[in-house]
Amino acid sequence: MGLQSKNKVDPAFSMSSMTDIIFLLLIFFMLTSSFITPSGLPVNLPSSETSDIVLQEVTVTVTKDLKYSVNDRIVGRDQIKAELTSLLEGKKGQVVLHIDKEVPVEYLVEIGGIAAGLEANVSIATKPY
Repeated sequence: MGLQSKNKVDPAFSMSSMTDIIFLLLIFFMLTSSFITPSGLPVNLPSSETSDIVLQEVTVTVTKDLKYSVNDRIVGRDQIKAELTSLLEGKKGQVVLHIDKEVPVEYLVEIGGIAAGLEANVSIATKPY
């Protein structure tokens, strides 16, 4: 009776699809890890019990020697308002402040006030205990 199938199933497991998945996962984790890196200026952040990760739309950094940067672009103190205005123009954005723990509070309040005046949500970056 010739009821045998002409197509034979190969029981061998192909690893090529597994390596593709691993490669895609590697790319995904490499890209997402770059989203949570702080700005280029070295900052010693204060500690906090709760440290939430926030999508960083605009990042303002102040070092202990009072160097300012907005989104990794070094600017002067008098240029911060203009930079934030151009970056947040026409939208309600998120501003994350990376301020060194040795910087006096008046600088934090000044930058936070500028961002709040532009109707942005202001967050302070901290590191967990």
